[in-house]
Amino acid sequence: MYAAVSVFEEVKNVVVETLGIQSRAQILSPESPLFGSLPELDSFGVIELGMALETRFGFVMQEDDFTADIFETMGTLADFVEKKSIGSAVSEPA
Repeated sequence: MYAAVSVFEEVKNVVVETLGIQSRAQILSPESPLFGSLPELDSFGVIELGMALETRFGFVMQEDDFTADIFETMGTLADFVEKKSIGSAVSEPA
């Protein structure tokens, strides 16, 4: 199951802007492979993307969050962001 469409689209925008892949934005779907398939998403790109997602969605990625499973496809990344965002909102003090 993939994240809500609005979360997916926001994650997609961050991926496109961070990696500079505007020319491929239209073909990115939840099933689109990421790590190992996009030359722009090397180890440095993963760190940059993680920081951009933290800034945009207001959560903190832990070291153990940087796994191949999370960066496998656009859908798995969007699911991760959605879960982290919900967890971040729940854990914030009122």
